[in-house]
Amino acid sequence: MDVEIIIPIVAMLTTFGSIFGILYVAITTRNKERLALIEKGMDAKIFETKPKRVIVLKWALLFIGCGLGVFFGALLSNIGFQPVEAAYFGMILIFGGIGLLTAHLLEKKEEEKK
Repeated sequence: MDVEIIIPIVAMLTTFGSIFGILYVAITTRNKERLALIEKGMDAKIFETKPKRVIVLKWALLFIGCGLGVFFGALLSNIGFQPVEAAYFGMILIFGGIGLLTAHLLEKKEEEKK
């Protein structure tokens, strides 16, 4: 067998092995923590996750912001205001950050209602 074939196979197997090991350790540790809390008579509410609606809102606003960043990056690069790489990269980061900030403010506003 050629070395060129063995190297990608070994790399792929070690990658999958590492991912499996990390997931296994994370799941068993979480289970042990929950069992320890139950044995002590404590409530395991620290493991509750946020409602999915909030997560979807964050991702939606992030992607909308990134899309606007691509659009405005194209505008800035076409008019010659900035180099192409700087325009796209900068605008994607700026508008993506604005989207995440908007999601945070909306989440905070909803928590204050409750």
